[in-house]
Amino acid sequence: MKIGNIELIPQIPHIISATVAMLALVNPIQKIFLISSLRENLNDSQIRTIILKSSVIAFVTLLVFLAFGNMIFHYVFHIQLYAFRITCGSVLVYSGLMALNKGVIIQIDKNIRIQDISSVPIAIPMIAGPGTITAAVSFPNEYGASATILAILLSLIINYLIMRSARHTGKFLIKHNFMSPLLRIIGLIVATIGIQMMSDGVLDFLKINGI
Repeated sequence: MKIGNIELIPQIPHIISATVAMLALVNPIQKIFLISSLRENLNDSQIRTIILKSSVIAFVTLLVFLAFGNMIFHYVFHIQLYAFRITCGSVLVYSGLMALNKGVIIQIDKNIRIQDISSVPIAIPMIAGPGTITAAVSFPNEYGASATILAILLSLIINYLIMRSARHTGKFLIKHNFMSPLLRIIGLIVATIGIQMMSDGVLDFLKINGI
């Protein structure tokens, strides 16, 4: 059901496709490693607070970019979406290749304050990073605004649940030597998404400039 260009009741395939793509960008597997490492210095209550706060901040951030992303890009920073796609795509390619080589996508500064870690770097950019922000801005054109909102919500709920279970999951994956291979597989997926994002940006540039 649509009113104008707004799809009030999104199609199920659109929701599934957008959620899968968004979930790959959120990369919950990496959060298992992160939360498992944080448990060495923090208690369960602190971990739960960090997980909840970071998820809420990421959700609000993505909704803001979904609603006002084009305005922020065009009127505040005066940049085109295709340039942002190309730049973010290159960041994802770099992060994906780093995961393939080192098994780590984002390295956390050991000097960062614990009270700030839920906002930066966990919420931004580890959850709401360049890839997910670009997706929040561009997905409504492909899947519709309603499907994109649901995809953001579902992917962050899944990510939240995985982060909450990281203690047990991390122990299992490390015990059976699954952690490193999974991180590298996710890195390959993230790098591939980055290449696709860059190519989409180049195609948009060519289309806009009539080349």
